[in-house]
Amino acid sequence: MKVLVTGATGRLGRVVVPRLREDGHTVRATSRRPRTDPGVEWVAADLATGDGLADAVDGVDGILHLASAPNRGTHEVDVLGTRRLVVAAGQAGVRHLVYVSIVGVDRVPIPYYRHKLAAEQVVAAGPVPWSVLRATQFPEFLDDLLRMSSRFGPTIGDRAILAQPVDPAEVAARLVARLAAGPLRGIEEYGGPEVLRFDEAVRAWRAARHSRRPLLPVRLPGRLGRTLRDGGLVTTALPKGTRTWADYLADTYGGTTRR
Repeated sequence: MKVLVTGATGRLGRVVVPRLREDGHTVRATSRRPRTDPGVEWVAADLATGDGLADAVDGVDGILHLASAPNRGTHEVDVLGTRRLVVAAGQAGVRHLVYVSIVGVDRVPIPYYRHKLAAEQVVAAGPVPWSVLRATQFPEFLDDLLRMSSRFGPTIGDRAILAQPVDPAEVAARLVARLAAGPLRGIEEYGGPEVLRFDEAVRAWRAARHSRRPLLPVRLPGRLGRTLRDGGLVTTALPKGTRTWADYLADTYGGTTRR
């Protein structure tokens, strides 16, 4: 197929594009600024304004929609931008659009997740045959969170919050397989191989980094805390990924044997 990838320069996009090429697909990728890359057709397009979207979707068979703006302009990019993309794709006759979302967007009460859920609904209501893949959090996200939580010495967090890190390369493989399988017209969830409590993740992270910083437990209050402790970010869906949090730590920090 000829496949358009939005968000191709992001953490997931950087592993999706080579995976598509390995599987024999022709790749067109969007960027807000012109780029050149042998083997990939780059087109300038902006979800926030709609500029370039008609050209981006012209002649493609499928779309992997990975673009997102979690920090600012989220509604404009994730919701309205997704609507612009879906409309353009429908007019171009695109046969399948796969949208990547996050496990828990329908349960965890944070604004970014509400926008992701709204974008899912835009995709489902649109004219293009569709699939949604909700993935659990990447280990890089958990690593960044632990770094931020340790800025003032001890690692601060709710020890009972549950997480299920999944490797981006495994999510990429699942996305490409879902695209090739045809429209699901539904939601599939995909998570990592193990569910970890926050304190378990912290212990392994400290050991890999040879850190003696203690965990300072702080119970997250309210509905958000209850939802995260009750597994709002995890899934029992099968199949699951195979690369563990320990695998990520070994790759990143050399595991517990690094000197």
